Amino acid sequence: MAITLTRRGFIAASAGALATPALLSAPGTARAQAKPVRVGYIADYFGTSLTAIASDQDLWAKHGLEPDLKVFTNGPIQIQALGAGSLDFGYVGPGALWLPASGKAKIVAMNALGLSDRVIAQAGFNTMADLKGKKVGVPEGTSGDMLLRLALAKAGMQISDVEVVKMDPSTVVAAFASKQIDGAGIWYPLVDVIKKTVPDLVEVAKSADFYPANSFPSAFVARNEVVDEDVDLVKRMIAVLKEANDVRAADVPRSVEITAKFLGVPAEPFVTESSNGKFLTSAELAAASQDGTVAGWLRGLNEQFVGFGKMTDPLDPKDYYLGDLYAA
Repeated sequence: MAITLTRRGFIAASAGALATPALLSAPGTARAQAKPVRVGYIADYFGTSLTAIASDQDLWAKHGLEPDLKVFTNGPIQIQALGAGSLDFGYVGPGALWLPASGKAKIVAMNALGLSDRVIAQAGFNTMADLKGKKVGVPEGTSGDMLLRLALAKAGMQISDVEVVKMDPSTVVAAFASKQIDGAGIWYPLVDVIKKTVPDLVEVAKSADFYPANSFPSAFVARNEVVDEDVDLVKRMIAVLKEANDVRAADVPRSVEITAKFLGVPAEPFVTESSNGKFLTSAELAAASQDGTVAGWLRGLNEQFVGFGKMTDPLDPKDYYLGDLYAA
């Protein structure tokens, strides 16, 4: 398949304890009882790996689901699709988590902690201060946007101190490569793509600079109506995600191969992307969901969203993250 560069990476042109014994015992029976489900994903490693593993390992049928998989370029568009009733579950990066915190969707599972975001600059710009008054491209509402704002604040600057140029990820790549912008808030593997054309670019800030005080979790979300009206479907989806998550945590290199095969793209960019993530097992995520760790991640993001002017009165994480259901 041809590929286009998009939110959190490349976009192709295109666990199990919650399942019932009957569904687990006979694949034919599971398929006969399968519930249709519409699932969104973003075609990069973080946004596709669990979907790819679930498909490769036939986990959908195992847990009684018949998936209609839909690819998207970013999280906010998936939230819109959830609201419009054209999607049941989706994947969002940290930059879009203000939408569940605004009541637009419910988080059903955490995915991974990402450390792949960077603020990059053309040669000659070595600090955030050097970018004052310069053109900085950023996909609005993404983790790249969040990192840019954090890095500016750390340098004693405001977003108004740079000339923000809002553009989608593929445009950031092209604009930086052609030197139409001086800096960018972007992420790996797109940084590697840019480096092929601009090998002397400078990484002036990275997400690891702010971890763990500021964590960048990605997550899976559900349409509010699905949560209210079909908890069984939510449980089955969580079961798929948990089992796929543990396959990934046990063998990240293998999960990279599965993801690349699923998307029909080279694995090399995903090797870099996966090396910039922290992957917890489902048991660890369940424990983190109950001991307040996940709530802490989400509250930290909410504080950033309020500070950035994205929202004024976020919900408490317990009101939009189904942590108890995940840990059940």
